[in-house]
Amino acid sequence: MNFWEKVTGSDMTKELKTFESRAKKLPTDYQAAWEKIKTNLWSHSNFTGRNLMPILDGVLSLLEETAADGQSVQEVLGDDIKGFCSALADIDGAKSYRDKWREQLNNNIAKKLGK
Repeated sequence: MNFWEKVTGSDMTKELKTFESRAKKLPTDYQAAWEKIKTNLWSHSNFTGRNLMPILDGVLSLLEETAADGQSVQEVLGDDIKGFCSALADIDGAKSYRDKWREQLNNNIAKKLGK
């Protein structure tokens, strides 16, 4: 990835298009789950969203494998997709920009209080 791709985000656009073409090959219930997963995971992104690319790739691979095995979406993800995404983001350490700002604010306050 060169500097221009990093600044414009064109590398992420290419990768997201690849994800979407892979997702279109999934059964319709898996495609609906993929849309919900993307929606719920973006709240855990950093400023650029690059921290989510490996997570999205892993989830899509999971969906592809389980669809090939003939499992249903509920067997794989359960009924709580939002909870699945939150747990996934916590495991991978994906902090949102709000989490980083909160941590920075707490550190600044602790410094001011002399702790």
